[in-house]
Amino acid sequence: MTMLLCALGAATVHAAETPEAQVARAARQFLLAEAKRNGLANAAVEVTVVNQNRALPSCREPLTVSPADTRYPTRMRFAVSCASDGWRRDFVVRADISADVVVAATAIPANRMITAADLTLEKRTISTTPDALSDPAAVADRSSQRPLRAGQVVQKNWLAAPILFKRGAPVRIIARSGPIDVSTDGEALEAGRLNEVVQVRNVATGKVIRARVIDSAAVAPVDIPAPSYSTD
Repeated sequence: MTMLLCALGAATVHAAETPEAQVARAARQFLLAEAKRNGLANAAVEVTVVNQNRALPSCREPLTVSPADTRYPTRMRFAVSCASDGWRRDFVVRADISADVVVAATAIPANRMITAADLTLEKRTISTTPDALSDPAAVADRSSQRPLRAGQVVQKNWLAAPILFKRGAPVRIIARSGPIDVSTDGEALEAGRLNEVVQVRNVATGKVIRARVIDSAAVAPVDIPAPSYSTD
């Protein structure tokens, strides 16, 4: 879950609360706000403030709590500070975050297009799972760059456009210049995803060109502007 780099403004907290309770409340509010920003459904947060075993200095005004390091929810730091007396102390916070997230309903091979039938929503702990998603539509029609086990949480940073053809596959090289269309047989020298630029060999001439993938078996030379292509 890519949500823990967002800064949160410092918050003045209630003097009646203990410093630990103030930190816990600030951390919980921060994580719930980030979960909402990242579109996580039904997010829930439990936090534990690690006991520092030391008393804080006195402060003539309400304490202020602000995030100091929130990269990893299992070990965050929140700062408690007193502006009037000029001191600051850091507290370690460990969080357990859960939400309804997209998981693989069945085993999904790498680089195969994912369909809605491959996915389901489950309540999961995601404290150590970055980039979890709650919207199946954000996953369907894409592929995972690694195989997924049934029940595995789908992570956003694994997703890519599916591979449309593999290295060695026959492709059609299609070029358009004004009203003229020219096409010829080619051989893919590397796997290709939609809109990727790959190397292709022209079968007739043996020349290797760079071409953009426009379909499951068609490419367009990148040095020829082409607003649209047809493989019919």
